[in-house]
Amino acid sequence: MSLNLDDKKTVVAEVSAEVANAQSIIVAEYRGLGVVDLTALRANARKSGVYLRVVKNTLVRRALAGTPFEGLSAQLVGPLIYGISKDPVAAAKLLNDFAKGNEKLTIKVGAMPNYVMDVARVKALATMPSREELLSKLLGTMQAPITQFVRTLNEVPTKFVRGLAAVRDAKETA
Repeated sequence: MSLNLDDKKTVVAEVSAEVANAQSIIVAEYRGLGVVDLTALRANARKSGVYLRVVKNTLVRRALAGTPFEGLSAQLVGPLIYGISKDPVAAAKLLNDFAKGNEKLTIKVGAMPNYVMDVARVKALATMPSREELLSKLLGTMQAPITQFVRTLNEVPTKFVRGLAAVRDAKETA
């Protein structure tokens, strides 16, 4: 179904708003993908916080014009689905995981602000931990010395109490 001019402007504005807040855009070709599979992909995208949309390439080129993702415009050819996310890893992870289980979805290209990635780099990005995972690891690393120090301080009175209990038990048996 073709769009009239007002609808096209609305779509470009919507995609532009998503691109303005994006940290990554991943582009995949979905040729031959069934409706059931595409619906499952969209459901997973909603859960992951990824904006996933099939849009005409010319409209996406207009939305990307003047943004840090403008370098992506030259590679937009064919039936493409766009994954746009605020988390740099989320879109790559979503589309890469789905592509592993479905050979009809192939990742074509990806981009981060002012950097266009090939397929190998998108797959490498997909294997990275998410922002939340990295923050939790950092917090765990920062807490480890303090936790160990508290355990060490707690060990002295614990050993003292165990020693007293051993002396008490020795006197009771004697």
